[in-house]
Amino acid sequence: MTNIISGTKLASKRKEVLKEAIIKANQKYHRSPKLAVILVGNDVGSLSYVKGKEKAALEVGITIETFHYEDNITEEILENKIKELNLDDNVDGILVQLPLPKHIAQDRIIDLILPSKDVDGFHPYNVASLYLKHEGILPCTPKGVIAMLDSENITIEGKRAVVVGRSNIVGMPLAKMLLDRNATVTICHSRTKNLKDITKEADILIACLGKAKFITSDMVKDGATVIDVGVNRDKITNKLCGDVDFDNVSLKTSYITKVPGGVGPMTICCLLENTYIAYLNHFNNK
Repeated sequence: MTNIISGTKLASKRKEVLKEAIIKANQKYHRSPKLAVILVGNDVGSLSYVKGKEKAALEVGITIETFHYEDNITEEILENKIKELNLDDNVDGILVQLPLPKHIAQDRIIDLILPSKDVDGFHPYNVASLYLKHEGILPCTPKGVIAMLDSENITIEGKRAVVVGRSNIVGMPLAKMLLDRNATVTICHSRTKNLKDITKEADILIACLGKAKFITSDMVKDGATVIDVGVNRDKITNKLCGDVDFDNVSLKTSYITKVPGGVGPMTICCLLENTYIAYLNHFNNK
């Protein structure tokens, strides 16, 4: 019988630890960590994500302020807001909710955030730090996936790990983090030939390609660990689902995550942890 790795339960435990740490730090530094969120437009998904982040931040004692702009905002106004937040000594973390409208250069906006306040881990400095094994802020979703594996004492070293998806936000940094833990890593994508032959060799299979129920049972090795990063809508039921056909794949796995309740809660948890790290660095580097 498979074991379900609950991101909801793990995130709850880690947030309790974080909450206690923030209470103690508040007594020492006389203010709470502060996260500034920039939201552009009224995309239903983005609004929901930001609402979830606001709720989670307040639960652990992080002050959060959201700056909500209409989707016709000029790039100049957005740039000036980020520069203002960079200079604000009371702001520890800055998060720009993606995606941004097409008329705004997303990479340029991310690049403007101070690396020390980039709690998403998307700034080129933090990306380079990951690849060079330097100290920096790790991207939230890959960090959450590694934490989930560790929470179940799943061995990474020496295992064959296959990552299906090569985005700069999840697939690529996650592959590097697995490699740093001495896994043998293969990255697959939309043009990978004989994909099934590769995924069936995986001890640890991670799906992050954004296609509903793409990973089927015939693509998974018996006893594998499967981590589902995808968030999609089932076209038939209209319910949230992942990139993995959970009902059938779970019959073959040793460990698996569900959608919802899997990687998503850990992504938010790691965002809060990154904000706390940025907060501590703010005072320790003075």
